[in-house]
Amino acid sequence: MTSRTSTSPGKQMLSEQVYAHLRDAIMRGHYAPGDALKPQDLAKEQGVSLAIVREALVRVVGDGLADRLPNRGFAVPAFSDRRWQEIAEARRTIEPVVLRLSIERGDVDWEARVRAAHHRLARTPTHVPEEGEYYSAAWAEAHRVFHRTLLEGCGNPVLLETFDRMWTASELARRFSAHRAPGRDAIAEHRRLEEAALARDADTAAEALVRHLTLTAAGLTGRIGREAAGEA
Repeated sequence: MTSRTSTSPGKQMLSEQVYAHLRDAIMRGHYAPGDALKPQDLAKEQGVSLAIVREALVRVVGDGLADRLPNRGFAVPAFSDRRWQEIAEARRTIEPVVLRLSIERGDVDWEARVRAAHHRLARTPTHVPEEGEYYSAAWAEAHRVFHRTLLEGCGNPVLLETFDRMWTASELARRFSAHRAPGRDAIAEHRRLEEAALARDADTAAEALVRHLTLTAAGLTGRIGREAAGEA
């Protein structure tokens, strides 16, 4: 007797398509923070069943891009969501330590990768009209690669896996923050990080990274001006 799988290939493909659509729409800012994600409306819009939409929504929740609210369905996280500050605290605690290890252990090849990653980041447009109001996918990837490359000199895959998880968890918060603080000079912040790392100045690099992460968190709370001025 041949057993049947619970999910057909066609259903899996539709679920993947709806998931990709939802993830892309949230990332591009098509839904505002706090907006409801209504399964019935999404099913009608995408021409699929409620079961497929709910499966896709559960995956988006797993990515940290939506919340599942008791008795209230699904919604895009709010600016004020406590998790963003908790993730920022975790990053400010862990990443400067890993950066210090990277500066201590990184070789000449690491230096070359840091320089190349920064060059790519500096030359990639932050926004393109067709991708919505948040920063472009190309810039987002260049940004991730630069920050990860800074840490790769540590030579510890467990620490780098920790960075990868925190980065993914904070992606939506970064987009929210950049949108709320358009005057922030991220180019200068990244340049200071590159220069301090390549100068093997661990203290300055760690301080610059903490400040960089703090400004991202502050952008979500409307405190960006005070943080930039050095106030608590």
